[in-house]
Amino acid sequence: MPAAVLDNQRSLLAQLDTQPRVRDFLARAVEAGRTSHAYLFLGSPGSGKLDAAWALAQALICEDSGCGSCDACVRVARHTHPDVHYFAPESATGYLISQVRDLLDDVLLAPIRATCKVYILDRAEQLRASSANALLKTLEEPPKGVTFILLGTSSETILPTIVSRCQCVPFRMISPVDAANFVARSTGLLQERCRMAVAIAGSPTRARAFLKSAERQQARREMLRAIDSLAHADEADVLASAKALVVAVKAPLAEVQSTQKAVLERDADFLSRGALKQLEDRNKRELNARERSGIMEVLACARLLLRDVLIELEGAPGGIVNADVRSIVERIAATAHPAAIVQALDAVSSAERAIARNVTPQLALEVMLFDIRKALSCPS
Repeated sequence: MPAAVLDNQRSLLAQLDTQPRVRDFLARAVEAGRTSHAYLFLGSPGSGKLDAAWALAQALICEDSGCGSCDACVRVARHTHPDVHYFAPESATGYLISQVRDLLDDVLLAPIRATCKVYILDRAEQLRASSANALLKTLEEPPKGVTFILLGTSSETILPTIVSRCQCVPFRMISPVDAANFVARSTGLLQERCRMAVAIAGSPTRARAFLKSAERQQARREMLRAIDSLAHADEADVLASAKALVVAVKAPLAEVQSTQKAVLERDADFLSRGALKQLEDRNKRELNARERSGIMEVLACARLLLRDVLIELEGAPGGIVNADVRSIVERIAATAHPAAIVQALDAVSSAERAIARNVTPQLALEVMLFDIRKALSCPS
């Protein structure tokens, strides 16, 4: 690790162990004060692009290039810093033009706490022509102190006009075994537990965060319990399970809401009414995005549990991911058959598509649980 920026192991940038070339490249740029105004991180799902985006944001926002311990670094690490903005497509077909317009309106506002601002745009391949055209001029020449970080799988799936305005950073693919080993070494936890966390969260950094969050692990337990109980659940039980899942998913949002409220109260006296309205709207979008992310995480828990049941039934190689709840896997496998599990997995996929279309999370969960119950109750 050649850059002095990486000396402090508490920084997010120093923790990008699975992408050493990317880590060192970004660290050198930060240390030399030569970061680009627009980056395009390219790599497969699970390669750590989003982790790297938050790490770079922390290094840019912190007055000490990402010390990892100051208030700014802590807020970025918790995804609660008001000057780091995360965007994801809000419709099944991609980014809405209104999303980009809101972003461009926000770009014109001064930073709230830091001296700069960072905008992270996930799934940049879903920036279609209409929304991309509105962004192009600002992406090429953003206001001073503004950095864009776009994330995508391949430059071939992203509009050339966007690619040409960004510095492209390739990410290598990481195997699940390597990712789990990284998490195990950094946390000291058992490898099988780290494997489960990586499978759910999608990357080593997010897996570590998952393992540190009692609320997110409780949401997982709620989902596993809900599916385990379906064999004997009536309609009221299913509805209650869906409601409990939504409550569990929202639990980690309490800290985010508290931070948002504190920022609004502090800045109410010197921000214009229009700026306050924009900040309130952005806060609402952020909470909705975080709730969707939490719902997708518990859906991943459901998919992995059912996958494990299928492995148990078929005797497939690789072993189950949810080793800590093997009894649940075996209990479901004892009364189910492979075709039923495939149908149940289809129900999870349908729920994921529904969430992407902004269907109410509780409704999507209710439909999914009823469909899984129906699948599992079918005779062999």
